[in-house]
Amino acid sequence: MKSALYKKGLATRTKVMGKKHLAKRHAYTDKFSMQQQQFVTEYAWGAFWSRKDLPLKIRSLVTLAMITALGKDDELKGHILGALNNGATPEEIMGVFHHATVYCGFPAANGAVRAGAAVFRELGLIK
Repeated sequence: MKSALYKKGLATRTKVMGKKHLAKRHAYTDKFSMQQQQFVTEYAWGAFWSRKDLPLKIRSLVTLAMITALGKDDELKGHILGALNNGATPEEIMGVFHHATVYCGFPAANGAVRAGAAVFRELGLIK
């Protein structure tokens, strides 16, 4: 049986990332990797993303900045979509990436901008 924290996390994760993204994440899981998905859902999404101290839009923008700083381009596309789902505009997202250039360096920010442009193109937000 799933814990209350897991259920809370799953609701928040679904709201932010969308059902399509979650289905994609779970499509490639097996018994081993599903443990990580459950852990992420319960703790990252249930314990932290579900907190009320920051609005989801701000939490998304901060997350994009941190993922950019870490150079984790593979995580950026999902969180860019999440930021859009939380009400952030493409301009605000690009503003985070431009600001990250100053503090994280060009290589990290360039990867983030490429990920952003790819998501925006997929959604028809840019040509």
